[in-house]
Amino acid sequence: MSKRRLERERGRRDATADMSEDLSEGEKGDIVSDLSTHGDSTRGRFPRISSVDAMEAWANQLKEKKLYIVLISIHGLIRGENMELGRDSDTGGQVKYVVELARALGSMPGVYRVDLLTRQISAPDVDWSYGEPTEMLTLRNSEDFMHEMGESSGAYIVRIPFGPKDKYIPKELLWPHIQEFVDGALVHIMQMSKVLGEQISGGWPVWPVAIHGHYADAGDSAALLSGALNVPMLFTGHSLGRDKLEQLLKQGRQTREEINMMYKIMRRIEAEELALDASEIVITSTRQEIEQQWQLYDGFDVILERKLRARIKRGVSCYGRFMPRMVIIPPGMEFNHVIVHDGDMEGEVEGSEDNSSSPDPPIWSEIMRFFTNPRKPMILALARPDPKKNITTLVKAFGECRPLRELANLTLIMGNREAIDEMSSTNSAVLTSVLKLIDKYDLYGQVAYPKHHKQSEVPDIYRLAAKTKGVFINPAFIEPFGLTLIEAAAYGLPIVATKNGGPVDIHRVLDNGLLVDPHDPQAIADALYKLVSDKQLWARCRQNGLKNIHLFSWPEHCKTYLSRLATCRPRHPQWKRSEEDGIEDSESDSRDDSLRDIQDISLNLKLSLDGEKAEDGGTLDSILETEESAVNEKSRVEHIVSKLSKSVVKAAQKDASSENSSKVPILRRRKHIFVIAVDSVSNTDLAGIIKSIFEAARKDRTSGSFGFILSTSLTISEVHSILISGGVPATDFDAFICNSGSDLYYPSPNSDEMLSSSELPFAIDEDYHSQIEYRWGGEGLRKTLVRWAASVVEKKGEGEEQIVIEDEQRSSTFCHAFNVKNPALVPPVKELRKLMRIQALRCHVLYSHDGTKLHVIPVLASRSQALRYLYVRWGAELSNMVVFVGESGDTDYEGLLGGVHKTIILKGALNLAPSQLHAARSYPLRDVVDFDSPTVVQCEGCSTDGIRLTLSQLGLLKE
Repeated sequence: MSKRRLERERGRRDATADMSEDLSEGEKGDIVSDLSTHGDSTRGRFPRISSVDAMEAWANQLKEKKLYIVLISIHGLIRGENMELGRDSDTGGQVKYVVELARALGSMPGVYRVDLLTRQISAPDVDWSYGEPTEMLTLRNSEDFMHEMGESSGAYIVRIPFGPKDKYIPKELLWPHIQEFVDGALVHIMQMSKVLGEQISGGWPVWPVAIHGHYADAGDSAALLSGALNVPMLFTGHSLGRDKLEQLLKQGRQTREEINMMYKIMRRIEAEELALDASEIVITSTRQEIEQQWQLYDGFDVILERKLRARIKRGVSCYGRFMPRMVIIPPGMEFNHVIVHDGDMEGEVEGSEDNSSSPDPPIWSEIMRFFTNPRKPMILALARPDPKKNITTLVKAFGECRPLRELANLTLIMGNREAIDEMSSTNSAVLTSVLKLIDKYDLYGQVAYPKHHKQSEVPDIYRLAAKTKGVFINPAFIEPFGLTLIEAAAYGLPIVATKNGGPVDIHRVLDNGLLVDPHDPQAIADALYKLVSDKQLWARCRQNGLKNIHLFSWPEHCKTYLSRLATCRPRHPQWKRSEEDGIEDSESDSRDDSLRDIQDISLNLKLSLDGEKAEDGGTLDSILETEESAVNEKSRVEHIVSKLSKSVVKAAQKDASSENSSKVPILRRRKHIFVIAVDSVSNTDLAGIIKSIFEAARKDRTSGSFGFILSTSLTISEVHSILISGGVPATDFDAFICNSGSDLYYPSPNSDEMLSSSELPFAIDEDYHSQIEYRWGGEGLRKTLVRWAASVVEKKGEGEEQIVIEDEQRSSTFCHAFNVKNPALVPPVKELRKLMRIQALRCHVLYSHDGTKLHVIPVLASRSQALRYLYVRWGAELSNMVVFVGESGDTDYEGLLGGVHKTIILKGALNLAPSQLHAARSYPLRDVVDFDSPTVVQCEGCSTDGIRLTLSQLGLLKE
């Protein structure tokens, strides 16, 4: 067993030790029952619906509300029509998936608006359409409720500008710009929430019901946006970094360091771990993805997830542990344009636009020109020339099997290219290998490999293969899902596919072909020959595929998607209200409003590929059917999904009423806000830095156009001492971010009176606490940390000395603080985060700059997130902020350097060298910070003149 697996097993045992003593026999039975279902972690209880619930829902519903859903996919080239799939490794199946998902969700009754957020690209080497800020997606099958559409309703691609403005860069180079995207996306969502509020909610902002990230980069972004807005997060990995790393290491062509340099794989893995920390639901396409890919991650374990779920079901403590819910929802496909005619097989599969007199599509002649005998059955592969797609093994299998070559042709649709030399080195290497194999086996006249095809021509390619009674093949080493297999089946093509990954589940449903070992050329050739030579088998596979294909339709996908979303605990900004508001705050009605117009949607969840059952043994359908006596078919569905958005309206009402609170929202009126976030300097030095910055901006400070925020790992009492010793009034600041971002304070309106008392002159923001408490382990987490601290010791002769000591004085409700006597003897931050995740403890672990202090705070709390909260809560514009930092800082330092704000790095002797705890980061700092950005500037020293000069260079001060 590998070292990593041993660590995981040890950590899981520690995690379950806390829970084993009071685990009831019933819980143990639940766990055993769960484990007997092939490790399927998607089985879950769907909420029962009582007639009382239904009547209360309708009684409380004063008017219709609709859902706002945000999807995020930030890399590649994304547009609604004429997608350039296969243009590069970033523009593949995921692009098609997210666009079609947005379109399909936007077509669902009850969903008012869907935004697919991506990157705005205005580069000379890409089409102008990718620079358009907004693109409306044409909705399909929405005629039935077009009269209910509003001014801003529908599905949209929204392009957020971030990163290099005039350059299209690969996803591996986007990491330094993620924070900028998050800030831009946050501004868009806030603006759209207000617009939708005016249209459908009587002026109350309409918050997103969920934010759904796609791939690791968007998962990282969605986690930050989810935390800033306090709304549920969903995540779809598409392909996972740990799995890719293992596959690349097995190939032996690159070292771990080379892989990380090329793919930034460690940063990608950390983003996926953060997505596990923050997600309510992780949507997968197959069981294999859960059991063999997500199981590789520190933050997920099938067995522990079931134990926690069993405890939650029985109302038993989980000791601060949390696990996201894994659900299998296969990608959908639009089949309405596919019409299959009965009768002779020849030309049998046609689109609705086709007729017998129509000329052949141009792509047919483009392919047929390669063949000596174009009438032979066509073996079709459609994949970009990527090593993991395993096209070379397919060509080798074809070339080495003479009976197969005599019986069939091979067509390889490998994306689009102008010249091999202009392709990426990886893609060009694969294509060159294919051409060499064609030459080696003398396959001229038997293999087609056209240079160009349009996305709109892909259906015609499938039709051509079906017309020749051919076969579709996906020989990838591992296929996370295999959407092309479903597309091929829709056009009447039997399939041969890899036995690794999603095709296993697809084949279980469609039963329309054969599965093979992708490493075995002989097995691939045998399967292909069997299908093209046995006409009865070919016809049976074809018919099976056509009969079952609609189980993978987009409407079915969206029904399951929305029903799962309805089970999420509602989370929306919930500000405190003044007593005169008179708004009821009832948890019982916090979910009962929106999707009441889900007309004629049957929650037919039989689509679930895993034969999903409820935990009490009944299917989800049977649970719902037991309620038919109380709620009819229509209201049954309406009631389930209506739970999604009433909390949106209630939370919005709370937001508006909070303007009357004692926290004066003066931040939104500041022309600029200076955030002082210099770490690990003495109290005297920090007071001096504050005075220098104040003096540099003296004119604008006194006029009120500049505001100030102190952001620090210190407690508020330590901050108070520094201000008193430096003679700085607390009221000179607008806010104080303390305890590494776990506490937020404002100067008390009665600061002058409080100075003469023992009470500190600050007012804590309890609303901020209600926002960051998501998945906070509280006392259960503290006990685990105390036990861990006791295990970190230094040998001294015959005895031992404890190295990590709990600091009760500096700890607070949302910050567990520890002192570190010898930083050289404690694990680096990446190892400590790993330890917490293995035990399902979701938290943000960080060390101080010199490693002498350790803070454990809520997973989505941080100093940078606190700034986003101030924007959401008070309208403090992020682009108006200027963050002052040192040349290095605490282990949350990197979060302060990116975003739409400006960053000034103060250089000088006040910055200590970072400890080894920082040097042991999983990835280089430059992988996540763009130090060349014009918004990041260096300031020589901490003098008033130097700071004033830097501010002037940024255009913030007049000379």
